[in-house]
Amino acid sequence: MRHQVLSGQAAYQPGHTPDIANALADDSGLRIEIDRRRGRGAGINPGGRFETLQHEAFNDGWDIIEELPEFKTDVQVEKPRTIITRNESPDIPFDRSINPYRGCEHGCIYCFARPTHSYMGLSAGLDFEAKLFAKPDAAKLLERELSKPGYKARVIAIGTNTDPYQPIEKEWRIMRQILEVLAKAEHPVAIVTKSALITRDIDILAPMAKKGLVKVGISVTTLDRKLARSMEPRASTPSKRLEAVKTLTEAGIPVAVMMAPVIPALNDHEIELVLEAGKAAGATEASYVLLRLPLEVSPLFRDWLLRNYPDRYRHVMSLVRSMRDGKEYDSEFGKRMKGAGPYAWQISRRFEMATKRLGLIRRGIQLRDDLFAPPSGAGVQLSLL
Repeated sequence: MRHQVLSGQAAYQPGHTPDIANALADDSGLRIEIDRRRGRGAGINPGGRFETLQHEAFNDGWDIIEELPEFKTDVQVEKPRTIITRNESPDIPFDRSINPYRGCEHGCIYCFARPTHSYMGLSAGLDFEAKLFAKPDAAKLLERELSKPGYKARVIAIGTNTDPYQPIEKEWRIMRQILEVLAKAEHPVAIVTKSALITRDIDILAPMAKKGLVKVGISVTTLDRKLARSMEPRASTPSKRLEAVKTLTEAGIPVAVMMAPVIPALNDHEIELVLEAGKAAGATEASYVLLRLPLEVSPLFRDWLLRNYPDRYRHVMSLVRSMRDGKEYDSEFGKRMKGAGPYAWQISRRFEMATKRLGLIRRGIQLRDDLFAPPSGAGVQLSLL
């Protein structure tokens, strides 16, 4: 096995739709051996779109098998100057968020955050799942930013880019430290996760919920354990997520069941089933997001679809394009989350009817921001010097 060097422009073609026979060929040069990527979502590891050169493996005909290492999780420390990220998107109901980690070990093949790894000179494929960045100073940075003169409390969203409760949180505990700061300052927070690990922090979340300071969204994309294992290999199983919904709601914490993403001809037939299961577990709210395939996510998702559901490939992608004006992705505000066209309307209508029948709220409860008390103490004062 050898490698050839390609120009970045030639190698990265986000709009390219591969021929099925060629895409499934064993010697495509892009596919990573299954033993090296076991337990991962992506099957390829293409270079980022900002890289000048890209390397592609190919068979040189000598049939000499090289023992290459598997993709093991590697965590590096990232030291940002600030921790609160601001946004002005009209599609989302918050203007600030926190990401304790960069990259996500859950390995969800459809994750729209994958292209952010390109800014680190890494791949949106297997690198996104295996080469992670932790921000251990997040709680200190948050405490300092909340204490700045003139800061006005608004809901901080956590879990919008990568999951704050991904497996490495068990060791790093960065999310828990962030919650401790928010709880002490009585600052509102909305959390989104696919992990049952969130129940670990009920001792912090429950008292916050009593004050109207927290709500949680548990993402349940499917009830099919086999599909979930393939599509979200290191996230909690669907049953564990529903157990988390039950545990959180019994502790008095408001929970929304989120079907994100809805994938046509793959999991869209489960919309009503997922909502019913979420309601039975105690969820009071519900929401959904249509599959999004921006930039590098498209070839990664298409490769996964060809490997796992080759018989559905053409149908799924045809429906995706029908909801995106003939494209695989439309970034226009107002369309990127819900799509457009008859099929997108049908999904929206089904969701609307199911939530109404089950008594699930579609517009979330409002969290309080009038209790906020800026942090104070030695740590904050020293950080200002």
